[in-house]
Amino acid sequence: MTRRAAAPPPRGRPVVGALLLTGGSSRRMGRDKATMVVAGEPLATRLARVLGEVADLVVEVGPGRTGCTATSELPPGAGPLAAVAAGRAALLEHGLDAPALVCACDLPAVGPALLELLARWPGTGSVLPVVEGREQPLCARWSREDLDAAGTLLGSGERSLRSVPSRDRAVLLGEDAWSAVATAADFVDLDTPEDLDAYDRARASRRRSERLGPRDRRGPPRR
Repeated sequence: MTRRAAAPPPRGRPVVGALLLTGGSSRRMGRDKATMVVAGEPLATRLARVLGEVADLVVEVGPGRTGCTATSELPPGAGPLAAVAAGRAALLEHGLDAPALVCACDLPAVGPALLELLARWPGTGSVLPVVEGREQPLCARWSREDLDAAGTLLGSGERSLRSVPSRDRAVLLGEDAWSAVATAADFVDLDTPEDLDAYDRARASRRRSERLGPRDRRGPPRR
């Protein structure tokens, strides 16, 4: 049975790797999402930096946009399951046999506090946030078993993430578990130009609200 957790994790963190997936085709966006500048920084560069604050080793799986240790799925652009399998092999080559944070590069708002929560969650199993009813396998901690299963499934012809991480063994974190360190908006991914426009508008609105005090947001007093 899936373990649903709500209590905060204890202090301290075991060894954890990180896989940053940058090899997607970006077909719907129409340009390379990994190098797309959002809030003044390329998406992949920002997320590599944030993962580096949490993980013991960050491996980029893709064309090498970030300066991190890099590898590539075969063939390039074969999808996230192939990317995870290639990333697991690279982590092992570098002597890191441990759970890993797995993140797609098109997450502009994921921050270190959320990644720390995933990395420090008790145990060594996979940990998947659930946001508005949807599991987030590409913003999650994968167990060693699930990282290995990616390669096994890939060899059997599977290409999707429907079976991995195993939902029977994974911890699914509902909003009550992650809301202290993130909001649902922090999990947004940018797939299309419309997604990017909506994200930029929301970010600009938040910045305006932050510049205004509570009195300014209420408007002028009534006479």
